[in-house]
Amino acid sequence: MPITRPAASETGDPLLLTPGPLTTSASVKQAMVHDWGSRDAGFIAINKMVLEKIVALAGAEGTHVTVPVQGSGTFAVEAMITSFVPKAGKLLVLINGAYGQRAKKIAEIAGRAVAVHETPEDRPPDLAQLDAMLAADTAITHVFAVHCETTSGILNPIAEVAVLVAKHGHSMSAFGALEIDARTVSYDALAASSNKCLEGVPGLGFVVCRKTALAECKGNATTLVLDLFDQAEAFARTGQYRFTPPIHVIVALGKAIEEHAAEGGVAGRGRRYRENAKVLIDGMRGMGFRTLLGERLQAPIIVTFHMPSDPRFVFQSFYDGLKERGYVIYPGKLTVADSFRMGCIGRLYPKDIKGALAAVREVLDEMRVSNGGPALAAE
Repeated sequence: MPITRPAASETGDPLLLTPGPLTTSASVKQAMVHDWGSRDAGFIAINKMVLEKIVALAGAEGTHVTVPVQGSGTFAVEAMITSFVPKAGKLLVLINGAYGQRAKKIAEIAGRAVAVHETPEDRPPDLAQLDAMLAADTAITHVFAVHCETTSGILNPIAEVAVLVAKHGHSMSAFGALEIDARTVSYDALAASSNKCLEGVPGLGFVVCRKTALAECKGNATTLVLDLFDQAEAFARTGQYRFTPPIHVIVALGKAIEEHAAEGGVAGRGRRYRENAKVLIDGMRGMGFRTLLGERLQAPIIVTFHMPSDPRFVFQSFYDGLKERGYVIYPGKLTVADSFRMGCIGRLYPKDIKGALAAVREVLDEMRVSNGGPALAAE
């Protein structure tokens, strides 16, 4: 069968159906072709705008401040945990995927006491059990929860978790990629990165910190470069980074934030992602594929599909066939099911998802797989 003309982004690159890095706009890429001095007033103004806009997007103006961290989102998570949880504190980590496991490892390496509430990758935290754990263990000082666990694509009940945490008088740190409004969801710190739903490029993490909680973090950090208190103090004094910032990444993020606002902010971008996810899920189910998660738990970020049971289906061939046609997807990393993942975010639109679905159909036909259903498809 002849391969259809490969899909491509505005700049001719393959389309990334992944949870990040993502397909970015041509204008975001173009913003990186210029050089800026890290002490230059023009760059300082752009950086200030970026940090203020992030706080505004979080609904946290006046109560919180954005503290940037040079590196990926995991750098920001490590900075958050090691800066906010004191040496004598104890962190309760809610785990249902790789990011929760990573947070646990960060806390353990930093020498912090850790408790765990773990559920399978396709199940959210058990709120009743969480309530009981918080009541029983008075040593717990902080709770870490993942908003959207991209291991499976599950959307965790972050608002409900926040209510329970506040009820027991603890602090909550949340790594979020979807809407979390500080006016309705109480948290001390939220870590995220430039290359997720903001559609920037990788290289900058950030933590939206409650000012009163951040003020109590002095001396907690276990590393110099990931000390959020010290980083925030430097910005307050000089408006500058302590160490060399990823200038091109920050300028690109400034452009991405402008485009985010033009699309209608969190609501507008969320609407497009939800439409992308619906087109993807409906189309894949039409070819027999089965999603790991039901509609109630599925976030419009990345969708996990069970591997087809047809012995002629070989994932590497499937992956390579899609890449030849201009679409890059993700392998699965679940323990509960053999799976693969397809993302819905980045500079993608429903027409791009429909193109990916047509490519899936072509590759299945090449493999002589008539139905993408797993062994449990009849469930």
